Amino acid sequence: MDNIATVIGATGLVGRELVDQLADADHISKVITITRRSSKHSSSKVLNQVVDFDHLEDYASSFSADFLFSCLGTTRKQAGSIAGQRKVDHDFQFKAAQLAESNGVHHYLLVSSSAANDQSNNPYLKMKGELEQRIKSLSFERISIFQPSLLLGQRTDFRLGEKLAGWVLPLLCTLPGLRRFRPITGEQVAAKMVQVSRQSGQGLERFQLDELFI
Repeated sequence: MDNIATVIGATGLVGRELVDQLADADHISKVITITRRSSKHSSSKVLNQVVDFDHLEDYASSFSADFLFSCLGTTRKQAGSIAGQRKVDHDFQFKAAQLAESNGVHHYLLVSSSAANDQSNNPYLKMKGELEQRIKSLSFERISIFQPSLLLGQRTDFRLGEKLAGWVLPLLCTLPGLRRFRPITGEQVAAKMVQVSRQSGQGLERFQLDELFI
């Protein structure tokens, strides 16, 4: 099938795995990766577009596709502040969604977070929840939101807190009632996203915690 997929956050933990899997997917003919720096891929199906995220509207044509996979994200430490993190995790993603909507993308797929809530006292969970609410106001035929717990995998940056949690949580989640909160790899989340993109569906759908495991 001649479906085009655009991916933002293509160099992150989920995004890297996602691009690899989309490159091998028979229902996708082209993958456009939107990145801040050049990101090469071995597959001829993958085309990289280097952009200035502060001026995404200058690259609107890159969002002319059938799918938008939104995997963009950073940490407070990397961004320098909560405001800087919000700019990446909320503002850039919502702008990309608006451009995709205006270009006729029919299926929007977002990596959010477990416990995302626009009323949360936690700034990170609040911004994730606010993004979900704003995305719902857009006119995509189909919106798929993925809410994983702790993500495991090889990151380009070292995160001590996540490393420690990655050792402890798998043990805790063997206890009765906690299995659904177990960590998940970026590869597993990507596989679920690709699976969902293959299937028919409409409206709004959320995949939480243990629903993400194939």
